[in-house]
Amino acid sequence: MESALTNATSQTNFGTIDWVIVAVYLLLSVGIAFFVKRYAGNMTNFVSAGRAVGTWLGVATLTGTEMGLITVMYSAQKGFTAGFAAFHIGVIAGIVALLIGLTGFIVVRLREHKVLTIPEYYEKRYGRRTRILGGIMLAFGGLLNMGLFLKVGAMFIVGITGMDPDGNALKVVMVVLLALVLVYTVIGGMISVVITDYIQFVILSVGLLVTAWLAVDLVGGLDNVFETVDTYKGEAGFNPVAADSSFGFEYVGWMFFLGIVNCALWPTAVARALAMESTTALKRQYMWSSISFAIRMIIPNLLGVCAFVYVMTKAPDLQQLFSPTDPDVKAVDNLYAMPIFLGRILDPGVIGLLTAAMIAAFMSTHDGYLLCWSTVITQDIIAPLFKERLDNPTRIKITRILIVLIGLYILYWGLFYTGEEDIWDYMAVTGAIYFTGAFSLLFGGLYWHRASSTGAVLALLVGVTAVFGLGPVQDYVHTYIPGSIAERNITATDDETIEFEAFNEPDEREESAFRDMVIDFVMTPFEQAEPWNRNGLEGWTAVVRGQTGQEQKVEVDSSWAGEATASSWPIFEPKAGDTVSFYKPLSGARVGLMTIGFTLFVFILGSLIVPDRKQKEATNE
Repeated sequence: MESALTNATSQTNFGTIDWVIVAVYLLLSVGIAFFVKRYAGNMTNFVSAGRAVGTWLGVATLTGTEMGLITVMYSAQKGFTAGFAAFHIGVIAGIVALLIGLTGFIVVRLREHKVLTIPEYYEKRYGRRTRILGGIMLAFGGLLNMGLFLKVGAMFIVGITGMDPDGNALKVVMVVLLALVLVYTVIGGMISVVITDYIQFVILSVGLLVTAWLAVDLVGGLDNVFETVDTYKGEAGFNPVAADSSFGFEYVGWMFFLGIVNCALWPTAVARALAMESTTALKRQYMWSSISFAIRMIIPNLLGVCAFVYVMTKAPDLQQLFSPTDPDVKAVDNLYAMPIFLGRILDPGVIGLLTAAMIAAFMSTHDGYLLCWSTVITQDIIAPLFKERLDNPTRIKITRILIVLIGLYILYWGLFYTGEEDIWDYMAVTGAIYFTGAFSLLFGGLYWHRASSTGAVLALLVGVTAVFGLGPVQDYVHTYIPGSIAERNITATDDETIEFEAFNEPDEREESAFRDMVIDFVMTPFEQAEPWNRNGLEGWTAVVRGQTGQEQKVEVDSSWAGEATASSWPIFEPKAGDTVSFYKPLSGARVGLMTIGFTLFVFILGSLIVPDRKQKEATNE
């Protein structure tokens, strides 16, 4: 029987002419890689295009890499779920990029040191062990970060072309896309990446602008878009810090730091900075790229908003798909909303051009990321272990092998990861494993002469704690989250309500200024339940474990001292003798901000307590 999602994707206007357009573009991209292969004979050319990239080509390749199909998809998802309030992410990104272009914060000093990678700077400033550890942390966080790129890109192709999402189409598309990217990245290195990024930048820019104009027009114009968002989302659809917004001040602050990360800390962007012909060209690159850093988020946000308007006002079948009224029916992944929407409203030919542009975006991100992470492993982990005895041909060969292995990893991870967080939030958390420590090392190393290798190592290690921002990790360790409630035996059940031993309000303790100060400082980031009060567990997550070991989690709709109610039980019906525990999930933004503070704290403390015997300043040679 055909599923509702399969029926929804099949109603696309994608046709034969569109497939022809896509095929011609893909052949062109692969042909470029073979053409430039002759120029990728040494590691500097292979990794950084000979450090000869000018301002405008630098702007194009930086935008091409950072505005991938994954960017379009997660931005559209945010627009679909949060409305115009999601625009603040792009606005902040543009402002921060402009500030970095004006000041040269971090990136100019890195370029002056003439390094190929960030961990290479770690060795110049902190020593070889820091470089190797930094390379490991960078690779670990970076590979987790791009783990869902392939799957999300394939979801777009499946959704807009009308393939069957319930069959093997998603897996087949993932394999084909991966093979294409691997071919021309392995062959041409950074030179082919830069050239194809330029072409993709042009195609993508035109394609997105035209599509955004058509999308707004076909859902009734901007007035109707604003009215619909106001009707269904209210103030929260426009103001990210509104009382009922899904963002809030904490999230906005997190986005400001991520703006710095995207420009000055994230290796794929920094790789473009290190490939610039001069620091003057580098600063101009960031100043002009600030426009694209904002637009790359805002235009896809707008497509997501338009998809939401279309679903809620013009497509009742899709409304039941993405916002079902029946609480027992699980909503379909809203990542499909934007591609299904575009497949229905755009004409044949136009869809082909847009799809080619999106595949261009997909390839421009994957080539840069594959080259970046493989280079880090080669240059910053393997080569230092061999005490720099590897020659250029060997390094290039290792890098090419790693590109293939990383590609196979992202294929695996995309198929098996089960987290439910928005893709943007997933990327922010996984990236934080690397960049929270990297910020301390780069900022401290470039601007503070007392920064030590001990502080650097501690900061890198502490950055791993960012992984606790991922939903599956919190599910696994939820009993250790401060404020969580340990397992209690279920004594009775009644439909969606479970009963257990009642909670009693704790006795008041003798006041202690010091104790209260310490507890307040440590526990402030963690919400504390008052389960003895009515609805004291509302919004918390209940983890029910059956007597056979089977486990499920649900959000608590209402509670009282000895009972909790959920809208449904997704896996099994609880019964007496099962157990239940409760915890309040931590947002990725909160975990990220906590990790930043923690890494800075241990970096400064470690540097002050264990200074280097001989202060080591990184030279520019």
